[in-house]
Amino acid sequence: ETSLFPAIDYLIGAAYSLRPFIEPTVCLVPSALKAQIASIAELVGMDVETVAMVLGMFMCYPCGLIQSMLPFGRVKHLFSFLLGAFLLQFVLGVQWIHHLISTLACYLCFTLLPPSVNKYVVPSIAIGYCIVGHVHRQYINYMGWDLDFTGAQMVLTIKLYAMAWNLYDGHLIAQAGDKLPRATKKCSQFAISECPPLLNYLGYTFCFSNVLAGPAFEYSTYLAAAEGTYFVDKDGKRKTPSRLYPVFWPLLQSLLCLAVFVSICPQFPLMNSTSPKLRPPPLEGPTSIYELGALKGLAFLFVSLGLNRSKYYFAWKNAQGASNTWYCGFEGYAEEPAKDAAIERWEHSNNVDIFRCETASCAQMGTKFWNKKTALWLNRYVYARTDGSLTMTYFMSAFWHGFYPGYYLFFLSLPLLTMCERLGRAKISPLLSSPGDGRFTPYGCTTIILTQLLLAYCSVPFIFLSLEWSLEFWRGIYYSGHVAMLAFVGVCTVMPKPKLKKKEE
Repeated sequence: ETSLFPAIDYLIGAAYSLRPFIEPTVCLVPSALKAQIASIAELVGMDVETVAMVLGMFMCYPCGLIQSMLPFGRVKHLFSFLLGAFLLQFVLGVQWIHHLISTLACYLCFTLLPPSVNKYVVPSIAIGYCIVGHVHRQYINYMGWDLDFTGAQMVLTIKLYAMAWNLYDGHLIAQAGDKLPRATKKCSQFAISECPPLLNYLGYTFCFSNVLAGPAFEYSTYLAAAEGTYFVDKDGKRKTPSRLYPVFWPLLQSLLCLAVFVSICPQFPLMNSTSPKLRPPPLEGPTSIYELGALKGLAFLFVSLGLNRSKYYFAWKNAQGASNTWYCGFEGYAEEPAKDAAIERWEHSNNVDIFRCETASCAQMGTKFWNKKTALWLNRYVYARTDGSLTMTYFMSAFWHGFYPGYYLFFLSLPLLTMCERLGRAKISPLLSSPGDGRFTPYGCTTIILTQLLLAYCSVPFIFLSLEWSLEFWRGIYYSGHVAMLAFVGVCTVMPKPKLKKKEE
């Protein structure tokens, strides 16, 4: 059989030929431990990589406690780097080398090139490496599922991309003083005045508590935790906050989400349990939309998608608790004038607000509290740096996720939903609600239900990935979501804008 892409086959073959030279670098994981993980995976009926991933994430908790007891400075940076490298080798094997190569390549740029050049070069290298990983994965195993380096590479991409702009902002602040671009002023608290030492840099890029699943917080956040500068209250005294609640509450949430995903989610499958390349249950079998009908099919989808999100909630909440074990989620002390006291803030490691996501009354709110650190990266370093270009922001988000058609069907559907929400706020909300009303009024609950249903409808391609399967599902429920949104836009467009009631004097 002749390949359609001989050049790609040649490059992949050349890269794979280097494996014998790379295998000796996987030196941090004992062979006995690998064999034990393989035995556990066989016992529970899961693949080795997934078992290693879950165990690696829980391993971060005791390691985080050790990190918190180490001296501030170089020792913490070294421990963070070595443990991060161990986790990558433990989960990914030889593929850990991609993390090291892209990290060192960007550091070389940081040391040799000026910040005004690096703000373009480093992001290009980072997102380019991520894109190559996605293309490789789709090329060798299209529509398949395997745990490879692309997940960790996506987290690393955010770190490197942001750091390039942080260094540029630091350069501008030192040179320009008060005459700064708006985006630089907005991100001035994250600015870096000079290229960090290699050990600090490796400790950040390999940071063990977020190297596998994120969230990718700023370099300044990592540095403050490693150096201990956040532990100063409003009176200038060093004070270590209690981490009991910030650690155990996210850990409990992650365990509950893991239990839901393992025990309940299989009862409402979105993808074929034997192989993701086979037609998914919503298109075939007793739970298909053709057997259930459009309305029941949409209800099945809504429940299934909600349960499917539990795996992301598990990963992010687990990482949040692990980061908080060594105070990397600690944001510092905020003054509370009413009580003349300082309150603790723990938002740096928080990547999702589950309740607000599940009760979002608009798509903007849903995306704001879902994968929050990625949304902040897109806002600070893509949207704000391209003069507010939504097109560039959507394309960067799409490229960062990969190149399956389903991603693009999802992102192309969101603007229509956003248009509905804007028209609804302008034409419908003034008639049925008042500015002081809460979210859970009858009208507010209606918007929550409609938003969740439409987000579930639009999210189908994001899960199916395939263009054929996504369109087939939408066709099975008569493109009801798109029809409803277009009809709403048409009705609201011809509606007169309601007059605001004048306030009584």
